[in-house]
Order: sequence, then structure tokens, then C-alpha cells
Amino acid sequence: MHTKSGKHKESAEVIPDQESKEDSHFEAGKYQAILNEIEDGITETDLKGTILFVNQAVCNLTGYSKKELVGNNFRMNVDEETAKFIVRSYNKVYTSGIPAKSIRYEIVRKDGKRRITEDTVSLVKNAEGKIIGFRNVNRDITERRRAEKELASYRIHLEAIFRSAKDAIIIIDPELNLIAANASAENICGVHVNEDIGKKFHEPLLHCNKNCYGVLQSALSGKSRIDEYRIECNRNDRFRQIALVSCSPLIDSDREFIGLVLIIRDVSKISRLERELHERHQFQQIIGKDSKMQEIYALLEDLSNLDTTVLITGESGTGKELVARALHYGGSRAFKPLVKVNCSAMAETLLESELFGHVKGAFTGAIKDRKGRFHTADGGTILLDEIGDISPQIQLKLLRVIEEKEFERVGESDPSEIDVRIIACTNKDLKERVRAGKFREDLYYRLKVVEVDLPPLRERSADIPLLADHFCVSFNKKLRKNIEGISRDVISLFMNYPWPGNIRELEHTIERAFIMCHGRTITLEHIANEIKDYAPVHTFTKTKNKFTDIEELKEALGKTDWNISKAARFLGLSRQTIYLKMKEYGLERPKEYM
Repeated sequence: MHTKSGKHKESAEVIPDQESKEDSHFEAGKYQAILNEIEDGITETDLKGTILFVNQAVCNLTGYSKKELVGNNFRMNVDEETAKFIVRSYNKVYTSGIPAKSIRYEIVRKDGKRRITEDTVSLVKNAEGKIIGFRNVNRDITERRRAEKELASYRIHLEAIFRSAKDAIIIIDPELNLIAANASAENICGVHVNEDIGKKFHEPLLHCNKNCYGVLQSALSGKSRIDEYRIECNRNDRFRQIALVSCSPLIDSDREFIGLVLIIRDVSKISRLERELHERHQFQQIIGKDSKMQEIYALLEDLSNLDTTVLITGESGTGKELVARALHYGGSRAFKPLVKVNCSAMAETLLESELFGHVKGAFTGAIKDRKGRFHTADGGTILLDEIGDISPQIQLKLLRVIEEKEFERVGESDPSEIDVRIIACTNKDLKERVRAGKFREDLYYRLKVVEVDLPPLRERSADIPLLADHFCVSFNKKLRKNIEGISRDVISLFMNYPWPGNIRELEHTIERAFIMCHGRTITLEHIANEIKDYAPVHTFTKTKNKFTDIEELKEALGKTDWNISKAARFLGLSRQTIYLKMKEYGLERPKEYM
């Protein structure tokens, strides 16, 4: 291990010290049992590498007994190349006098199996301070090394996936500093991997509206997962870039939150293809494939990331609130409040306080300051439902909010500034109310910057099967049922019914049918009579006077097996009229049809 001159020489051995046996550091007495209990191996050799002492852990590691090991050279369980490595390592300790750690090499056990050991080597000196040998503490690290190799291999594979993924992958710490990003992040988001690491997440996003930042903040505040949230990036250099953003918390082995991983998928091509195909069956929570609905979907996409005031019109039950929610949640304000106010449900004084807030003492009952709905919606969207019912005074105040983005609370003279997008809904004809002097013309045009006019369900009957399927899925979950579907007769009935209550009426009709149905299919017997008895005007092919013909009535009853409801639909009459005619002509249901 070391020459007499102290220089490195692998082929030469040191002449053993004559006093080495006398000066052995270990006693065979009381410390032997203690050393044998230690899990790490302890070996002592002289300067030539002859083994002078081992504890039981060394025997366990090598498979040799103490008798087989003591007196033999350390080379007995290593190959020649490993022996040279050990000599070099031990010579460094001898010449420097500094203990060495983490000397790793492979040994061959007595049974031929190979193990990896890690040594810590120090010098052994006699009472006079003369170096007489080496002491090493060794540990079997075979399993650890195997795990390290597997981990390294796993890491290499992960890094390869990370680099080659087409989606942008961005890792952020709890303070929103960039920790890592792949090459696709540069392409999709403009994040430069080598330059922007360590910066705040939003700093490199110079060419977009930072809509993904809202998703990130929402996930961070709740330390929760968000899956495939659709955003429009509005990048200056990429027209209509659409992306799906997913965000997941990173948790370490101690269950501590250490950051977030953001995955951004560019779906611009798919979005453009959808537009070209012009056949989407759903937009967020809005259901429909009718051509009018396709136009509305395209319009909503154009409006989502704008702050433009929008007026949504349509009959009651057409889904105006769903459109408002699609506008809010499809844009940059998605993670800010959406506040709804039903303007027709409150008196003028109460509505003014509800919208704008009040100060203490502003009116009887105002016992403390209160913020209004506009304050609550700051940064987000306020939905003014039934806007056609507000009073002239509220109309004037609302006009100022739209034009100046400020208002005063009731009883206060200092204005408050707000950042709120206004969406208004109505089922009334506002233009007619303007003509009648009941609605301010200037407010009407300020609200109607863009109008989204929802068609009634009777004008999009092709959407009824889609809507019916949607409600079936919904009510199966809500009512914990397993109804497979709706019969063709019911769908046919639905297609011919005018639905004065629109989608809301259809929803309630299907909910009732779910409650009444105890089988697997909704049939006509589960549908309310007012819908079954309805006679569409366009099916009337006979005049009122012609229905006095008893033979025609008997023919209709015979063709329908005396089913009054079917006969009524066949003739375009109500069930009540059929019963009256039967009484008038003295007709009774034959016994075979009882």
C-alpha cells in the first residue's frame, strides 16, 4: 500500500513493521462484543494489507468467517483492478494523513456474489505516533447503488420526455418564480428556457394577455388541481392562439407544498377546424348544434376576452344566464367574481343600495356602511338580469357607471372607481320600451354595444334531442337513477311541441318524467298531460265544422285503438274535445278496448 520512501507505487509493498502485532489497536476483551453489534463493518490492516481484525458485520458482508479473513490479505475478495484502486486510495491517506470518505468498490463474496461497499479510511498509529496500519469502516451500499442507478435512469427518461413534450411544461415555486421550462414553453408561451429561469412567472409573458396567470393564481390559492381550462392567449405574433391550461400542485415526500407545474397545450388548429366544420354541439355549458347556435358560439369566442358591454336578449328560459357565464368564464376575468343581480326582484331604493352600496345613516335602516354588488364584482363581471325593469333613476346612475367607470354609494359624495365588465339580460323588447319612454335611449345603445339574441327553442327544434340527452345524463346523476333514454314517441312529441317556456320548460318536463319513471325508458305515460294533449296548429287539416262527422271521429278512434290521446293528436283536437264529441254522438269505448 505504501513504499518505504512514502511515494505511490502499486507494485511494491511496505515491509511490515516489526512491532505491528504488538501495537494492535484492538483488544480481544470487553470491546469485542460491542464492535460485533455495529451494523457497519470495521476492518484493520497493517501497511501491507494483511487483515488484523474484522467485526461480525464484515463477515456478514463477505461471507467469510473471522478465521478465514484474519491473517489473509485484503486482495482475497477483490479483483486485480480493484486491488490497484484500493492501494492508490490508501496511499493518499498515508501520504496526506487525512482520512478518506466514500471510497467505493466491488467485492466478491465467498459464494461468488458481488456487492458494492463504501469505505471510510483512517490511519492507525501506535503510542509513539508511528503509522502502523489502516482502519476502515465499510458499509454495504449495493441496494442503494441499484436504487441510485434506477433513479438516474428514471431521471434521464423524465428529462427526455420533458424536453421532447409538445405541450409547454413550466415548473414554478410557491413564490411564482420560474424553476424549469421545456423547449415547447418557448414556442407556445415565449418563455426562454436559458434566460428566464429565476424570474417571476409573468415577467417573460410580454406578447399575450397573461390569461394563464389567472389559472395559476387560482391553483396556488387553493393548492388544487385545474384541468384543461380553455383560454385565448391573444398573442401579438400569433393570431387567435387558443390553449388548454392544466395546473397541478407539487408535493414533496413530507407532504409539503413546493410549487406548481403548469401544462399548456396549443389547440389553435383544432379550434380553427371546429370553426371551419361549423358544427359544434356544445360551447361550455350551452347545448345546441343549430346554425343559429353556431353563430352565437363564434360571437361568444370573439367577445370572451374583451371588456365590451354585452346585451343578451331572448325569451324567458332560453339560457341567457348560461351565455353570460360563458362570456365570463371564457375570458381573462374567469377567476374573478361573477356577480348576478335580478333587477326585477327589488324595489328602486333597495336596488340602488344593492348595486352601489350605502353609508351609515343614508336612509332609515342603514345602520352601517355597506358595499354594493359593483364593489363585490370589482375585477370581474356583473350580470344585470331583467335590465328592462329598472327605474329612470337607476338607469341614469348605471349610464354613468358604464361611461365613467365610477359611482357613489347612497348617501356618499366621493366617487368610487371600479373595473367591472357589465353584461345585461332581458326578455323584454327594449327598443319598444325606448319608444314608449320607459327606457333611456342613450343607456339602451350603451348596453347594446354587442347584442346576443338567443332564439326560442321552437326555432331550433333540431337541438331538442341533444338537450334531452344532456338532461338525461344530468338527472341520472342528480336522482341516482339509471334511465337509458327517451322513447321515439316522446321525442317526436317534443319536436312538435312549441315549448313556450323554452329550455327551462323542457328541463322541468324531463325532470318530472324521471321522477314518474320506474323503468329504463321514458315513455308517453311519464309526460304531463298538457304536453301530450297539445295539438299543433300546423297539423290542423280540417275545418271546425267538419268535425261534426261521427264517422270521421269513429275512424280516428278505431285507428288508435280507442286511445283518446292518440286520437286527439290525429285529429288535431284536445282530449277534452274528443270526450265532448263522444258524449254528443253517444259513443262509448268498446269492451275489448276497456
